[in-house]
Amino acid sequence: MSESASPRLAATIEEVWEALQSRWPETRLEPSLDRIRALLEILGDPQDAFRVIQLTGTNGKTSTSRMIDTLLRSLDLRVGRFTSPHVERINERISIDGSPLDDDEFVAAFNDVAHYLGMVDDDQPHPLSFFETMVGMAYAKFAEAPVDVAVVEVGLGGSWDATNVANADVAVVTPIAVDHAKYLGDTPVAIAREKAGIIKPGSVAVIAEQSVEVAAVLDQHAAEVGARLLWEGTDFAVVSRTPAVGGQILTLRGLRGTYEDLFLPLYGAHQAQNAAAALAAVEAFLGDTVLADELVRDAFAKVDSPARLEIVRSSPTILIDAAHNPAGAEATVTALEDSFSFSGVVGVIGVMGDKDVEGLLAAFEPALEHLVVTQNSTERALPAVELGKIAVDLYGEERVSVVPRLADAIDAALALSESSETGSISEGAVLVTGSVVTAGEARTLLGGRGSASGSPATARVVPTADPELEAYLEADADDE
Repeated sequence: MSESASPRLAATIEEVWEALQSRWPETRLEPSLDRIRALLEILGDPQDAFRVIQLTGTNGKTSTSRMIDTLLRSLDLRVGRFTSPHVERINERISIDGSPLDDDEFVAAFNDVAHYLGMVDDDQPHPLSFFETMVGMAYAKFAEAPVDVAVVEVGLGGSWDATNVANADVAVVTPIAVDHAKYLGDTPVAIAREKAGIIKPGSVAVIAEQSVEVAAVLDQHAAEVGARLLWEGTDFAVVSRTPAVGGQILTLRGLRGTYEDLFLPLYGAHQAQNAAAALAAVEAFLGDTVLADELVRDAFAKVDSPARLEIVRSSPTILIDAAHNPAGAEATVTALEDSFSFSGVVGVIGVMGDKDVEGLLAAFEPALEHLVVTQNSTERALPAVELGKIAVDLYGEERVSVVPRLADAIDAALALSESSETGSISEGAVLVTGSVVTAGEARTLLGGRGSASGSPATARVVPTADPELEAYLEADADDE
């Protein structure tokens, strides 16, 4: 029986997860917007009910979108935000007024579109995917709220990303490097051609610092569609930044003014650049409106970005970072050197098998005294033993430990960091990184600050990956 005859409704968020997981995964792509357009047409084209700021790029999208969201809400606008992937809970992907949908709201959002999924499936060569369904849920929920503006992060690429059915007033392109090469191309130029697709006719695009070749691709696309580009370094910029306790102090030059002494509670020069892009995006969105200094200062001081060089414990310090490609790892290493004075750092790294694993490990190598390789709970995870072999070639056998289970790997890293026999590693820090999933699972295990539910890590009810993760989280709870 088709879903159109018997729609699969959900009573709990676990059931929503199961229904979404039964659809095409986010990593299975078929370049077409026909399916999402068909779904949204049935839903009344909710994406036309609000204005949109859309973001693409290789790194920095989520942090930048959170900054834009915070700035817009400071202007008393109602804001919807769609991001992916989630760090801990799937609810994080759809936020309204700065807060993720709660479980009941998320179930209702799914059921609102579930009635129509089978209708679209029956009429298309391929079924709606996990991600397309999520986009339909988000746009329908934003229209229902209603929001004044949606801040929308692409899932993968640009032109063929399901989010791209919306006509964004402002596009933001964060730095482009190589990632998802299997799907987007193996050069920054090839990737830029795909990502340029979010820049729509007559729109404004805020462009973060790019290579000359990437900038040329974006410039050509903008000329073809009649869009206006705003460039980092010319139209907006980071004037100065000073590392500070808990973050950094910035002076940013926006489109219509310079804002001094802004405290940003995030670490690294890359986050300062994200802040400059976010400021320019909001200014472009507002047109001629000049932002008050105090409003900008208050907004940036409230920004957070979970699992982006986030301190989740102290004594010793444990940081979690979602870096999953060489460019992201390099930015993290620079931020560690810039903002902290650890005597040594022990890394815990679990990666996806389809990533540039050697490039990622090589980028982290200068910053790590010792590396504990592990794996997260997804099927895409590179087995720890295989990761260990690659790491030994780069780090040497004496600097690498292989601990497959993430919880045990964190314990092993803590032991190394606290041991008086490890020389410079003592009084150091532990960095858990390598993928968004690894960061999210570690954050759950460690009870990361600021979680949406506020509940202990071991009390999670929503799976991020699969039931095996939930089983060992429950076992950890029993052990405690």
